[in-house]
Amino acid sequence: MIQIFCSHHHSVSRGELCKDCFSLYMYAIKRLDCCPFGSEKGNCSSCKIHCYKPDMRQQIRQVMRYSGPRMLWYHPISALRHFIREVRPQ
Repeated sequence: MIQIFCSHHHSVSRGELCKDCFSLYMYAIKRLDCCPFGSEKGNCSSCKIHCYKPDMRQQIRQVMRYSGPRMLWYHPISALRHFIREVRPQ
């Protein structure tokens, strides 16, 4: 999702990330590695624990808001998996 956002908003070639987007990506990976739910983790939007700092959380929301609808075109299988996880009752 960050690659989609970065390639459409910053002057980088497709498949690359600018410095700011790369740091956001590394932060997200670090937070996912530290998640107490591990492999049982659901979507962050439905999580009771907020791992992200407020400024990083705002940035990732912006990325998701832009890239989410475009995921069907770029990564249809991942988008469908995400949708099923979101709709499936817990």
